[in-house]
Amino acid sequence: MADNNKDNELANDEMLLGDEPENTREVDSKYRMILIAAQRSKQLQRGATARVTLDPNKHKNTRIALEEVKNKKIDFKITEEL
Repeated sequence: MADNNKDNELANDEMLLGDEPENTREVDSKYRMILIAAQRSKQLQRGATARVTLDPNKHKNTRIALEEVKNKKIDFKITEEL
């Protein structure tokens, strides 16, 4: 029963994020994509202009940010911390 719930959770995550992190610019995992989208969402909250054509009155900043990352509209640099 627990495995079935886990499978449902994974399916829900894939629907939210899409199962295509390899198609986004140098994003090597869904986790990193979420981090990038979270930073972009903060920028949108502070007044940045959206780079995709989703209506901000109908969609939350988090959804807009995820779409921007998926559509390769966001430039970012992955750095390694020491």
